[in-house]
Amino acid sequence: MDKHSLSLSPETEFTSLPNIFFTHLMPKIQDMVELKVTLHIFYLLNRRREYPRFITYRELSSHSTLMAGMEEGTLHHALNLAVDQGIILRATLDIDGKSEEAYFVNTESDREAMDNIKEGKLPASKVVPQENIFTLYEQNVGMITPMIAEELKEAEKLYPEQWIKQAFREAVVMNKRNWRYIARILERWANEGKESGKHRRSTKESDPDKYIKGKYGHLVRR
Repeated sequence: MDKHSLSLSPETEFTSLPNIFFTHLMPKIQDMVELKVTLHIFYLLNRRREYPRFITYRELSSHSTLMAGMEEGTLHHALNLAVDQGIILRATLDIDGKSEEAYFVNTESDREAMDNIKEGKLPASKVVPQENIFTLYEQNVGMITPMIAEELKEAEKLYPEQWIKQAFREAVVMNKRNWRYIARILERWANEGKESGKHRRSTKESDPDKYIKGKYGHLVRR
């Protein structure tokens, strides 16, 4: 494969990694196979569009690119290292009547999903649609940091669901996959009006400042 075949086109997709991976986690990784396996898990989970989002050992061990030149024993060792580092979470789940090892990214939302599966509140074998603002962000922008999570919660309270979906869609079309751009779209629609959606909470039409008053007004004004 020559270098020209690896050049990036405008349509090239990217896999998002949290900043903490580079600042805190990667310096701890001493094993190159552990790094390869960890990056593959992020890559594969980034492509998932269902909820809960995890990948099983069986899926990993059958992935041809990951397993190229690697034996299963090496894979299992690398996964143990990643779990010990706290980068990846592991749980034994009952999936379609079979006990399987499942791997999650160590984020707040994935920890909650894993706990809910273990407690029987969420089926592991069934795809559960959940296109809320958090899954929209993960699918179209990247990993959610605690600070971004707070802003997403506030935005979900401020804006109609349809506006949020359309704002993400517009950001993707314009190749501006970042929260600041999406938030500004929502702010503009709130300030200038948008014919295709109404605010989810009833407010008086005579109040032109309905989006910039109150506890969350700083998000709109910034």
